[in-house]
Amino acid sequence: MFFTRLISGVVLVLAALVTIISGDIVLLVTLLLTSLAGLFELYRAVKVQEKGFSVLAAVGYAGTLLYYLMLLLGLEAYSMIGLIFLLAAFMSVYVFTFPKYRSEQVMSAFFGVVYVSVMLSYIYQTRMMEDGAFLVWLIFLCSWGCDTCAYCVGVLIGKHKMSPKLSPKKSVEGAVGGVVGAAVLGAAYAAVVGKYLQTDSNHIVMYAAICAAGALISMIGDLAASAIKRNHEIKDYGKLIPGHGGILDRFDSVIFTAPVIYFLAMVMM
Repeated sequence: MFFTRLISGVVLVLAALVTIISGDIVLLVTLLLTSLAGLFELYRAVKVQEKGFSVLAAVGYAGTLLYYLMLLLGLEAYSMIGLIFLLAAFMSVYVFTFPKYRSEQVMSAFFGVVYVSVMLSYIYQTRMMEDGAFLVWLIFLCSWGCDTCAYCVGVLIGKHKMSPKLSPKKSVEGAVGGVVGAAVLGAAYAAVVGKYLQTDSNHIVMYAAICAAGALISMIGDLAASAIKRNHEIKDYGKLIPGHGGILDRFDSVIFTAPVIYFLAMVMM
């Protein structure tokens, strides 16, 4: 299992390097496919799509495709209008197929598009910013870096449980270590790439602050994904990534971190 997880992790890192460095259409299409796979996992977990074809799920997949098409065409400013029309489409399915779907399924279907597809898209939107080729890596640096640092600190000195019922192994000490570790990684990263950046600011302080804030949010993302699994009594969202589970098992913290990094970079840089 260890070697399977290691190999899968290496492949993921290499895939991230290729797609994010390439940017543009390559990254957009990769995120679209990742979003569709993650949405399928979530829909299956929350019973929006159990077996066979589901009109409700099909609307969610179509909404994801249209949302990414809007990004491709530079129409992200109209994304809120798109989401409102998507909600109307979901409600139309609910009404005209009644009582096939329950209200909870309709709400979960709409939630899934926002939670998975829209939030993951901020990886692409961050990459397309000024200095985006460097800023985008903060998304992974603070989420996966926080996770690694939190684990190490938790194993060494963790005593106080952060969320005993939801995640008994996570500690307050580990959480603090994760945030501090992410900030240090952000500062070190800025020190290395600072000379290549176009924006005129104190990059070391800014990157450290952005990573610290992103690390806090990444833990919420991790715990939120765990809570959904606990509610629906599943161990993993899927088996797409050997040793890691599904897309949502690996990107649970990144989903929350991506939009936070994007908006913090917009405000602070």
